[in-house]
Amino acid sequence: MSNAMRSVLAALVAVFFLVILAVPVRAQQNNVLGEVRFDGTSKIDKTSGVWIDGQYLGFVSELKGDKKVLLMPGEHQISVRQSGYENSDQKITIEPGQLYTVHVKMERDPRVKYSAVTSEIKLAVTPERAAVFVDDVFVGHVSEFGGTGRAMLVSPGTHKIKITLPGYQTFETDVKLLPKQKFEVKTDLAKGSIADAGPDIKER
Repeated sequence: MSNAMRSVLAALVAVFFLVILAVPVRAQQNNVLGEVRFDGTSKIDKTSGVWIDGQYLGFVSELKGDKKVLLMPGEHQISVRQSGYENSDQKITIEPGQLYTVHVKMERDPRVKYSAVTSEIKLAVTPERAAVFVDDVFVGHVSEFGGTGRAMLVSPGTHKIKITLPGYQTFETDVKLLPKQKFEVKTDLAKGSIADAGPDIKER
């Protein structure tokens, strides 16, 4: 047998053992991790943003399938947020292989006051699942504020717009709006590290 054939055979054997070894490792990892599911009934519940241990993950209705939430065993801080509603915060303890369901029921925040005169901001941003903040307060995700009949209503004046998603570079801009003015933000978030999403946003 030539040296070339020996090299090819050795490479095939190595690949074979890597595949065989990967199966139990993957199975073992799935047995260690716990899964968290989010259950909401109303549109408000389903479009609320989810943070785990200070990191934004997405909105309630999308965190399933290939976006399901798998966590290491131990204690985790969960925060569900929606503009105009009180934050829903809780600590959960995940056991290996456990399925934990978080039932989301958002309650209106009586402290929130709305301006009688407003301006409009529309978003044409990708990815549409990115989180949107106005003046460091979470207001929803991009897809809620784009297209016909959908816009973000804000008070006239200067506002800081921040759009963020893990795995992408955060986009920030300041806008100065006149009463009843309509403004559109257009951008595509650039790919980046999960760290580029930035730290947790302050509470209202």
